[in-house]
Amino acid sequence: MIVILVLLLAAALLTYFFISEATLSAPWKPDPSARLFAQRPLPPPLDDTFLSSPKYTLPLRTRGRDVVDANGRRFKLASVNWYGASDELFVPGGLDVRHRDDIAALIRSMGFNSVRLPYADETVMANPVVAPHLLSANPDLVGKRALDVFEAVVQALTDQGIAVIVNNHITSATWCCGADPCDSGWANDHLPAVLCRVRQTEEQWVQHWEEVMGRFVKNRLVIGADLRNEVRGFWGTMPWEKWAAAAEKAGNRLLKMNPDWLIIVGGTESCNDLSGVARRPVVLDVPDRVVYSAHVYSWSGWGSLGGRYSKRTYASFVQSMRKNWAYLVEGNIAPVWVGEFGAPDKPKRGDANYWNNLMRYLKTIDADFGYWAINPRKPKDDERETYSILKDDWLTPLLDYRMKDMTEMMRAGRRK
Repeated sequence: MIVILVLLLAAALLTYFFISEATLSAPWKPDPSARLFAQRPLPPPLDDTFLSSPKYTLPLRTRGRDVVDANGRRFKLASVNWYGASDELFVPGGLDVRHRDDIAALIRSMGFNSVRLPYADETVMANPVVAPHLLSANPDLVGKRALDVFEAVVQALTDQGIAVIVNNHITSATWCCGADPCDSGWANDHLPAVLCRVRQTEEQWVQHWEEVMGRFVKNRLVIGADLRNEVRGFWGTMPWEKWAAAAEKAGNRLLKMNPDWLIIVGGTESCNDLSGVARRPVVLDVPDRVVYSAHVYSWSGWGSLGGRYSKRTYASFVQSMRKNWAYLVEGNIAPVWVGEFGAPDKPKRGDANYWNNLMRYLKTIDADFGYWAINPRKPKDDERETYSILKDDWLTPLLDYRMKDMTEMMRAGRRK
């Protein structure tokens, strides 16, 4: 009898699981407000939200939960990620389709006042000449090395008044982030040499940062360094204290080069967890320079009792945000930039549930944010990027539910 009851319970649980997953995977249709947004032209950007506006006086610093200018006026990060320099081809995407100046102007026209621009340590180590066909819309860059192209893209963005945050994304130049332990942290010299195609020590990681940022010391719109993407370990094996100490070492070295830079420190466990800040904050030699970063995706939260964010109620979602990072914002302790989040152009119900919960909460707390990503294609195999907010022409924005909500966030909460 006990065996039969156990089997019946197991069958019930499996049935519930499959029904639940099927519900999450069902197609979702945008609500009327999103459909109406798609039928109208994108509203022009608000010029006074850009650092190039006379409204702002550099340099930036932190004050409580905000990034502020020299006069204490808040600068809200409304960012988008432009990737590629951290991948196998070593070059930001789209330079074979559109001139970098045109892409930068497009990003500004969409209202984004800042760009997170990733690189890989291998990009710095190898610094290869970029293949000419990858630069066909930028003939003046043909023959240039990867870091020279990276610098030219940064210059194009800042010429448009767009602030740039440089991001160390991964050690090996490849799509991030998988289960490879060689890329799960900022150093991998503790692992057997045979495991890691690209190896580096903590000191080499810092030196790579110095080499990259040395190019931007005089560019005032390069506002910060996002020290490492999605630091993680196996089931919680990356202690916050270890990462915080490494972040302080790198941050202090960079601040010796330019004391005005913001130093962005992501959470552990793939940038989800900043709970350790409460007991051990990152403290730099220059005060008021630390900005924390969190990443929030539909699959985040897997392995927890509450489950993935795609299936959570709003109350459960908010509880997790507050535990992981939002206590820093709501308590006016430190800025947190939600530097990565995203959803597909054709979402399922689970995607929509996650997105709606996230947007509702980010609007409630007036969060700094960074969307992943602008790129219509992934670099290596030209695979379609379903999270992109551009068409393949690198010219036409996708005016869907995602741009609707982000446009609202860009225009909301313009606090002094």
